[in-house]
Amino acid sequence: MNAELDEQFPIFLGSEIDQAAPDAALFHVLPVPYEKTVSYGGGTNLGPSAILQASWQLEKWDGQSSPCDLGIHTCAPVDCSVVPEKVMQNIADATAAIVKNGGIPVVLGGEHSVTFGVIQGLKAAGIDDFGIVQIDAHCDLRHAYEGDILSHASVMKRAVDMGIPLYQLGIRAYCEEEMQVRQAFGVYYQDADELVPQNINDITLPDDFPENVFFTLDVDGMDPSVFPATGTPVPGGLSWYQTLNLFESVAKQRKIIGFDVMEFAPINGFHAYDFAASMLTYKLMGITARNQRE
Repeated sequence: MNAELDEQFPIFLGSEIDQAAPDAALFHVLPVPYEKTVSYGGGTNLGPSAILQASWQLEKWDGQSSPCDLGIHTCAPVDCSVVPEKVMQNIADATAAIVKNGGIPVVLGGEHSVTFGVIQGLKAAGIDDFGIVQIDAHCDLRHAYEGDILSHASVMKRAVDMGIPLYQLGIRAYCEEEMQVRQAFGVYYQDADELVPQNINDITLPDDFPENVFFTLDVDGMDPSVFPATGTPVPGGLSWYQTLNLFESVAKQRKIIGFDVMEFAPINGFHAYDFAASMLTYKLMGITARNQRE
């Protein structure tokens, strides 16, 4: 097997598969170990490496299919040692290269501000008409947080400012400013206080929601009883299967052009959560592959 890109960032599922060439892979895994604006617990910069290392314990068969058969290429990690604006440009360049190569970006964060760079990359690759579906505990719709417009708490505001339609799922922590932004920008949403008590496992996207969808999944959107390994856990979140089912309900209705897994912060000594984040990533690949739309 082509075991490693380097010691810290092994290839995804490298115990089972060889590294696919970029032009032979449907899924391009992009590690982005960026953390600058987290406001509570830290460690999201360690998330991508932990997910890649834990992926070596996965089975090729995800329970329904082997998504790796369509090819997985693990990219070199994005350089996050530079100023935030340059980090976002580096993310955008890497994302655009994946799309231009015909691949689906699978981005591993890192704090949620990473998604802004991904969005810029999709645009740079010529994908102008797409919507975002977001699973999260937080709206991330503040104009700025602690004076920083590139904050993790502002990433979805950057998206709607660009005119990108947004559908939020599982939110349960927000401020008044964010409620006003939702109304002003026509943000669609089904919050946790509706989804969780009623055990809602599928949604119906509005007729005018774009055919192309980028799905951003902040792991704090899941309940801390399932996923405590994140910097800002909030009780009352989604379950494991509910999260997967909601993702699949979107994949059945629209074309998933990429997705990310954000805000995973490994807990030292608790490798179960590293494995869960890795399995979650692979499950999302499988759902995407089985519901591919031309």
